Amino acid sequence: MSEAATLQDDLRRASLEPFAWVINKSMSASGTTDRLLTTRIQGERAQFERVTGALAKRVYLLPFRPTPTVGVNALRALVEPEDKPN
Repeated sequence: MSEAATLQDDLRRASLEPFAWVINKSMSASGTTDRLLTTRIQGERAQFERVTGALAKRVYLLPFRPTPTVGVNALRALVEPEDKPN
């Protein structure tokens, strides 16, 4: 995240404003209730608050997924509902 903040500063010096930040592989967004992941989720929430509070105007939070999101269809699946009404 520190590298992304530095890159954002560089872009702003060049008069380029990033549209949004994407936070991926989020365990808190995954809906897990695993007690072993509690510490990681608490750390994520602290970082998310840092991003939303000071670094980004828009933030997109993507849950952890067991397989990489690769290709147009996989990206489309992130924004389309899984259960489409008939």
